Amino acid sequence: MTASSHPAEMAISVGLLTAPAPRAARAPVQRTVEVIGRRPVDAYVELTLAAPEIAERAQPGQFVAFAVGGDTSALLLRRAIAISTAEDGVVTVVVSAAGPGSTWLTERQVGDTLDVVGPLGRPFPGPPAGARALLVGGGYGAAALVGLAVRLRAEGHPVDVVAGAAAADRLCSVQELIGIADTVAVTTDDGSSGRQGLVTLAVDELLPDAGVVYACGPMPMLRAVADAATAHGIPSYVAVEESMACGIGVCMTCVLPIVGEDGRTRFSRSCTEGPVFGGDRVRFADVGTLPWDVVGADAMGVVQP
Repeated sequence: MTASSHPAEMAISVGLLTAPAPRAARAPVQRTVEVIGRRPVDAYVELTLAAPEIAERAQPGQFVAFAVGGDTSALLLRRAIAISTAEDGVVTVVVSAAGPGSTWLTERQVGDTLDVVGPLGRPFPGPPAGARALLVGGGYGAAALVGLAVRLRAEGHPVDVVAGAAAADRLCSVQELIGIADTVAVTTDDGSSGRQGLVTLAVDELLPDAGVVYACGPMPMLRAVADAATAHGIPSYVAVEESMACGIGVCMTCVLPIVGEDGRTRFSRSCTEGPVFGGDRVRFADVGTLPWDVVGADAMGVVQP
């Protein structure tokens, strides 16, 4: 990390719109689970797992962490993957083959077993009573919003969705979300599906009717969506999963500067204090730096934001 050098430019307002995400209702478990379904989804692979103890604990926004590479693998860190749905004893996840560990996961077949810890992390908080929810997913981050959309509709909330990606084959879970949400807007950078452009094209149009925004996807998208929601005075919650490595708070690669309820910034790990944070609490401009006003790195994981 590098130190931020302009304190006058880093003043943080205390008029935040969001409260911290709640802690998980139940503790995670470690289990060996069977792959009971495998389905290629364009650039991704959807795995369906028989995991009743994890499914009954899981809440939208949480994730699971897989041991990868097999018993003799040198891949020591687990791979953290967002939960798409969890019901009737079954957990589904969507995996992108981004490196050796995730590629190994995408190669698993029906009948294989996996060592899984979960559910992990803090879930999405519920919306205000009667609020219309806007869900924004980037790439395979949209998979993490499917279970949330199901829950919100079951609770009687109107749901709008924006799903975006670089190209049509990088979109994810669009058909599932179409079957749940009131409206689904699709954008792609190259125009190969839906409207050409960034998700903010559709977000800006739908924000005036929203009472809360939920988002999961790459960091630049999360920042743009959170900034837009905050500018409209609408609370937003973002699942920051892009930087997670081990998923269990050991490796410290996913630390972010987060504004606490007292208005002071502390480093928080996405995997343990997140992955869900209030969008207006993440200091996106300072990610990867050491802000001048941070309350000490020794607060990491000890003082909750």
